[in-house]
Amino acid sequence: MTHRTASCSCGQLVATVSGDPIRVSVCHCLACQRRTGSVFGAQARFDRRNVTTEGKSTAYVRVGDSGGTATFHFCPTCGATVYYVLEGHDDMIAIPVGAFADPAFPPPVRSVYEERMHAWVGLPADIEHME
Repeated sequence: MTHRTASCSCGQLVATVSGDPIRVSVCHCLACQRRTGSVFGAQARFDRRNVTTEGKSTAYVRVGDSGGTATFHFCPTCGATVYYVLEGHDDMIAIPVGAFADPAFPPPVRSVYEERMHAWVGLPADIEHME
């Protein structure tokens, strides 16, 4: 079984996962752009039963463009988001792909809020496109 570890920049907050992600996606919404400081957010969803977390986190609840909430858990020392839970999907935990610091991580299979995508962003040819 595959095991991966995600962490914040200082290493204080850690999420360890077993098994493969349920789905890897990218989101181009403006809130994800602000949260990541990049042009999109890339995240992997895992079954909550396959994720363990260690360390202290501070939670921030955000209302998304869809009207649902997401509770982001970030390190109170360095500020990096390590995991989050989407309202109505309490059985899953989403982890930003970059928190794994693994260039071999599986690629995204879905892209959402593409109307806000920067024109120069390139995505895998076989990715599923969602509004």
